[in-house]
Amino acid sequence: MVTMVCQLHFESALINERIPALLKISTERNTVKRLKTDIKQLNQKLSELQALLELKEAEILSLRRGAATVPEIYVLQENICTNDSSCETPLKDVSGNSSVESCHVTSACTPPCVTDTNDVSDTVLELTRAMSGVSSSLNRLPSMDAEAKEASREPLIESKLEIWKEEEFQQVTVEFQETFLGHTSPISRCRFSASGTNVASSSVDGTVRIWTYDSSTPASRNATIYCGTEIMSLEWESRSDRLLLIGTADGGIKAWNVDAKRVVCDLSTTQEFPSVVDLKCSPVEPIFVSAAASRRFGSSRIDEMGYASLSVWNMRAWKHVLALPLGKDPPGITALSFNHNGKILAASASDGMIHMFDISAGLQITGWPAHDSAVNSVLFGSDETSIFSLGSDGKILEWSLQNPGQILWSSDCSKFCYPESEKICRHEIALDSNGRRLLVTSGSVRSPIYQVRGRSSALKTLPHTAAITSVDWHPTRPIFLTGSADHSVRVTSIL
Repeated sequence: MVTMVCQLHFESALINERIPALLKISTERNTVKRLKTDIKQLNQKLSELQALLELKEAEILSLRRGAATVPEIYVLQENICTNDSSCETPLKDVSGNSSVESCHVTSACTPPCVTDTNDVSDTVLELTRAMSGVSSSLNRLPSMDAEAKEASREPLIESKLEIWKEEEFQQVTVEFQETFLGHTSPISRCRFSASGTNVASSSVDGTVRIWTYDSSTPASRNATIYCGTEIMSLEWESRSDRLLLIGTADGGIKAWNVDAKRVVCDLSTTQEFPSVVDLKCSPVEPIFVSAAASRRFGSSRIDEMGYASLSVWNMRAWKHVLALPLGKDPPGITALSFNHNGKILAASASDGMIHMFDISAGLQITGWPAHDSAVNSVLFGSDETSIFSLGSDGKILEWSLQNPGQILWSSDCSKFCYPESEKICRHEIALDSNGRRLLVTSGSVRSPIYQVRGRSSALKTLPHTAAITSVDWHPTRPIFLTGSADHSVRVTSIL
């Protein structure tokens, strides 16, 4: 009897001890649930405030452009519609200057700076009324004579540009989004692996991080690589999905084995060409090509490129094979792209040229002036019958490979890729697996996604808090990467 009483006392004491612990666990769960709800609401509010801020900046920029001199207004009159609702050509900055402040505000003025959404709405309303006044004034100006119209008319190629107004960009419908916050400085490059299961991202502080975004993917390959200098280029080996090539600002090319978690080879370019601007692996052969550049003083990253060097490397022997001919004192090579069978290499240059090389022969087979300014990025189309180029003027052109010189499609993204933004990043483009959606880096907090040769509306990504410095598409799925000057990398799956 005494034993039973003691046992009952013991069980009662044990239960009394467990009840507070269970209550504590329940309370903590409720707290976590509440915090998650609060975070979701705050993120939604953040997006709303950022959208308001972007609208305000767009109106301010329009007002600045509206304050042009009278000769400039004559040209503006050809590029905006004041009464005709069917016209789709937006206001153009004829002075050729973009607003530095707009980029800085986007980068530095985060949503907490907007304390009252009503104030923002009132400001936007005032700006809209002011713009109406500017448009009315333009209507009262005398029309241009025939000679002035002819002088201001843009070349035929530019008149065919597909131009989207800011309000016509629809926000993407997101299935899921993951944000990686492991870097401590602006992102220089981010790339999906060949299988799409891993992501490599680099930053200007000299670190490379390999990570996963899907909880079902093992994290055994996750790693941080310290290179000690700015990372300028990243490239996954196309065939095995095991090697990552890293190009640095001091002439280094490192090969990282993601399974062994170590550098298996450390190569160097010549001292004359210390900046490894881009790296591209052949899709079929164990070779890769490096584009290196000498250095000079410049106002943007492309201006800082001096003369160019193109080198072919063997990935079995890990040695230099040959140098592709570029002529004497060639302008900087900004980007590289292999075609589907690895036989042809395209290289874009800072003088507006696109060069095409036969890799097996080691010779240049053709080339043409693609842009009036530097070509920031070049990319073969998915059907291999065309090639895309992005100029530093913000123009995107799709060139026919069957009829040289023919432009199949074009678009103007100068509102995202303007000259001042090149101080922050080297702009690039990326195509999805179907070759129909083209993603572009941006000096704004959102990147545009264009429908190539399509009639549907252009899209825009969810906002970062600073410029978007690197982009990439998943090799098979509708998932894209955006790396930003806000130190973050996002994986976004869209419907």
